[in-house]
Amino acid sequence: MEKPDQLRELWRMQQALNERIGVNLEGLSPEEKTRWILNYTRAMTQEIAELNDSVPWKWWAKYQKFDEQNARVEVVDLFHFLISLAQSLGMSADDVFNAYIQKNAVNFKRQESGYTEKDEHDSKHI
Repeated sequence: MEKPDQLRELWRMQQALNERIGVNLEGLSPEEKTRWILNYTRAMTQEIAELNDSVPWKWWAKYQKFDEQNARVEVVDLFHFLISLAQSLGMSADDVFNAYIQKNAVNFKRQESGYTEKDEHDSKHI
């Protein structure tokens, strides 16, 4: 049996979960798209806060322990919301993959050039 494309499978699973909870991200009006983008970015902000709480960031507190298992769960929660965010923007797994490749090339080029100046135009082609 052939192994499924993992990124596409995540997209499929997230769409199924969204539909299960009554969220349809296809054909959104501009107002609905804006609302869902805000919903997902706010949810991701909260998940990042929860990830921070998994790490002993209070240098003055000796009681803290790194909760790696919870940190892993929070990373997965971020993926749930990130995929939904991409879907609300009409991005497929292929779209994200292709944009990642292009942006990764830009990032490498920035590092090769020393990235001494901000150039907001170097990513406009993505």
